[in-house]
Amino acid sequence: MEARSHLLPPARDAVSAPPERLAYIAAFDRAATTPDAIAVLDVDPDSSSYGRVVGWTELPYTGDELHHFGWNACSSALCPGSPHPHVERRYLIVPGLRSSRIYVIDTKDDPVNPKIIKIPTIQVDIIG
Repeated sequence: MEARSHLLPPARDAVSAPPERLAYIAAFDRAATTPDAIAVLDVDPDSSSYGRVVGWTELPYTGDELHHFGWNACSSALCPGSPHPHVERRYLIVPGLRSSRIYVIDTKDDPVNPKIIKIPTIQVDIIG
């Protein structure tokens, strides 16, 4: 089957991208007595702060239990041959397992100190 040009490049093309220099890690209090946070870890082996937490973004509520968060765009969407060159990996979409809150966290302006830019209000209608 011939590849069609409007599809995104395969994920294996993402390995040609430069390595990450920062990692974003969920930090949460299982007892839910203090707010969860996103810790920023230096993962650049050439850095003097390699392996250390270099940033911290505390969330405004307790009891979220952050879980399975990710970027607004996958790595393969960022490849040079991508049909969407305007896409950038900028926002972390961070759900709370216990609270059902979803945080949108912007990492672009200051990657070490990301900012919460939105906590959407979601209406859930229960059918049944």
